[in-house]
Amino acid sequence: MSLWKVAWRSIQQRFLVSALTVVSMGLGVALVVVVLVVYGVVYQSFHRGGEGYDLIVGAKGGREQLVLNTVFYLSQPVGNIPYDFFEELTIGKFASTVELAVPVCMGHNYQGFRVVGTVPEMFGELKYRGDKSYEFAQGENFKAENHFDGVLGATAAARTKLLVGETFQAVHGSGIGGRTHKQSFTVVGILAPTGTPVDRAVFVNMYGFHDIHHAESLTSGEESEHHDGHEGDAHHEHFDQIKEITAALVCIQQYPPGRTDVVARAINKSQVAQAVVPARVIADLFESVVGKLQWILLGMAVLTTVVAGIGIMVSIYNSMSDRRHEIAVMRALGASRTTVMLIIMMESILLALMGGALGLLLGHGAIWACSSLIAEWTGVAVGLLQFQRVELILIPGLIALAAAVGYLPAMAAYRTDVSKSLITTP
Repeated sequence: MSLWKVAWRSIQQRFLVSALTVVSMGLGVALVVVVLVVYGVVYQSFHRGGEGYDLIVGAKGGREQLVLNTVFYLSQPVGNIPYDFFEELTIGKFASTVELAVPVCMGHNYQGFRVVGTVPEMFGELKYRGDKSYEFAQGENFKAENHFDGVLGATAAARTKLLVGETFQAVHGSGIGGRTHKQSFTVVGILAPTGTPVDRAVFVNMYGFHDIHHAESLTSGEESEHHDGHEGDAHHEHFDQIKEITAALVCIQQYPPGRTDVVARAINKSQVAQAVVPARVIADLFESVVGKLQWILLGMAVLTTVVAGIGIMVSIYNSMSDRRHEIAVMRALGASRTTVMLIIMMESILLALMGGALGLLLGHGAIWACSSLIAEWTGVAVGLLQFQRVELILIPGLIALAAAVGYLPAMAAYRTDVSKSLITTP
């Protein structure tokens, strides 16, 4: 009979104690798994948001606040920049190095989701997560000439239950309790899930975004008098009303390399705007806030696992007084001290590995059970079999822990006095 079978038989003989020990170890490992997977999900969610464009150009102020507001639709806008400065990116002095500039306007919400004013190029030309194009699950992109059309992110559409063809009214401000504008927007498209903050926002035509401040006058007889039946002239009149935007998402031509930093430095010399590289700000923000919290949680989870490992040691050590006769018989039948010691070590390793397997199942099962909430909050879809590479160290880590905690009871077995145990144990 192999030594592994002997160790397994010993575990079976103490089934209840062994089962409780395995569960204790499994809970510790499950905590480690949850922390690692959630960290990976949050990491993806953070870094996906700023992919697809090189710079964010906004008002002077906090770099982090500009990124949080423009990329993640959190916090409050830093301020506005003149529309004339935005034109410097498209038809002015920066036009030769700017590949694409998409304006965004903030300041309204609908049922808690940010309403973002922008232009059709946001979904027609801008990419996300590097090189992916936006796709529509329903409907289509809004058109520049249709001021009061809107597009919903996947999560926003699911939560608000708005469908293509239905209308909604934006609320002034970013929180609940603001003034509801009378002018309605019509949903013309619902985006397919992207796994980015775009899923949790409502997008409208930028010109309609500004027009709702004057919706009462625009929908009165004054509108007919000013437009005089010429729709194109009316649109042009509204275009001229735009004086400011909140920020711009900018893609820079990458050849020759290094243009992004050159353009950013030039913009930062201006008196009215700043340019930040979102990828860098997000990385710094993640490491300074989320990264430290992750290490604290991971440390606590690892400590729980170590405590469970000590439980294995206590469990086996406390059983040694009842197993002295068994060990003495094995020695009398020819087993060496080293063999007995190895059996105890193997028993410890088996308990740890079974606890690890249970922990992996519990941890990933819990993540999978909460996958819909995680996808809603972060935009990242998590499956039952989604593993992080760092989880690969769990198995060798558990083996090392089991060997460490099994050493003391193994030494107790090694030192067992055969003659004394055979005589004193009936």
